[in-house]
Amino acid sequence: MSRANTDIEQVELANTAFYEAVERGDFEELSSIWLDDEVSCVHPGWPVLSGRGEVLRSYALIMANTEYIQFFLTDVKVTVLGDTALVTCTENTLSGGPAEEAGELGPLVGQLIVATNVFRRTEDGWRLWSHHGSPVLTETGDEEDDETPA
Repeated sequence: MSRANTDIEQVELANTAFYEAVERGDFEELSSIWLDDEVSCVHPGWPVLSGRGEVLRSYALIMANTEYIQFFLTDVKVTVLGDTALVTCTENTLSGGPAEEAGELGPLVGQLIVATNVFRRTEDGWRLWSHHGSPVLTETGDEEDDETPA
């Protein structure tokens, strides 16, 4: 097996571990996936977050306000150049917030997000340097009707 395949497989595992940590609400695991130095993150609809403290605080906030989240990753593409890896994918997310009544799950919401995750090779393996997620704006049938001549 060539080193490139090994690197790609290791990056894929690190990328999967990132999403699984968010799904489980495992803040300690999530923290270990991010680099210790300057990192950045863009959640859909949020401004750019810079620095490990600010990025990890955002995930703590998201985890505290999300009762359920599951990611189905599609279109995953991994490119490794030296000690840097780029992962692009589509996050097919299903999430639910707190319900009004205790013990129940709030309404589930599905969303498509395209994501770019940048990893750097470290002595401890591949670590996340930057995450950027943008919502996919889907077209509805209404827009087609607007363009139809009367």
